[in-house]
Amino acid sequence: AALRVLLGLFFLLTGVAKLSDQLSADLHRHMKSQFVRFAEVCPLKEFGFAPEPGQYLEAVGWAEAVAGLLLAFGPQLLQEISNFVLSVIMIGAIYTLLVLRETLAMCAPATLCLGLLLLLNIRGHAAPTK
Repeated sequence: AALRVLLGLFFLLTGVAKLSDQLSADLHRHMKSQFVRFAEVCPLKEFGFAPEPGQYLEAVGWAEAVAGLLLAFGPQLLQEISNFVLSVIMIGAIYTLLVLRETLAMCAPATLCLGLLLLLNIRGHAAPTK
């Protein structure tokens, strides 16, 4: 339960950092400039959806904040849905960073988060011990 709550709070914070400059003005400014690049290679472009960078940043920020909060403190069904949503976001982040030919170090945080989300998912479906 501790891993789930900590991971949920982490995503809540990263989402809020994307939505507002209240936590860190520098980080928010950096995110805004990064999402200009991210929007150019958005995986949804394959389906004809080309997001505007500011809206893309907000959409990902809200998704991370809400899903993080629900992962940490929501009922089990919403925790599982949130885990799935956050996993998809992390897969999209890894895809984006790879397409932009970022260093492995840049891919590490998203990869670690995806691994922890999958670990939570596997542990959540483990057979109950007798």
